[in-house]
Amino acid sequence: MDTIITLLQALKVVPVVKLDEARDALPLGRALIDGGLPIVEITFRTDAAAEAIAAISYELPEICVGAGTVLTVDQVNQAIDSGAGFIVAPGFNPRIVDYCIDRGIPVFPGVNSPTGVEMGLERGLEVLKFFPAEASGGLNMLKAIAGPYGHVRFMPTGGITIANLKDYLTFDRIIACGGTWLATAALINAGRFDEITRLIEEVVATVKQR
Repeated sequence: MDTIITLLQALKVVPVVKLDEARDALPLGRALIDGGLPIVEITFRTDAAAEAIAAISYELPEICVGAGTVLTVDQVNQAIDSGAGFIVAPGFNPRIVDYCIDRGIPVFPGVNSPTGVEMGLERGLEVLKFFPAEASGGLNMLKAIAGPYGHVRFMPTGGITIANLKDYLTFDRIIACGGTWLATAALINAGRFDEITRLIEEVVATVKQR
């Protein structure tokens, strides 16, 4: 867990990606490397997720690849077997979180209320996903939720773009932000990996300027 947290603190942004075809995993990975952001969350929103995670994990080991939208224990096992380094869930399913803890893989469940934060604290988790960030009230809501829990940090995802990224990163309780705009399914399916690299370079420059 400490290694992943250190990486998140350093990079500040995690591209969140849905891949329709596993064959696009390596071109995506190379675009991330070329742009200077060697981390990605591949979501289990398609049947290509496990194969895509495995391709990046084994062919491009310099990239830290995690599994997102993990909803079942079977998906946790698929992700681990494919080489995922961390698990992200949209909500707080105690069964999933406890299973990840038992298997020793870092897990970042989604919360948007004090109740969710306290469920995480009960299990020793000190970094939680804030989701869906903008729809849940954005940065002001996150600050209100974070107030009573001085040592908990968050990874907001959902509705964050290059336009509001700096605002989120000014809050010292945010360890990193999930970026769904950086490698959209439309860009990937169109083979626009050059544009993905450009967007990655833009976000890396924005992080450096904050």
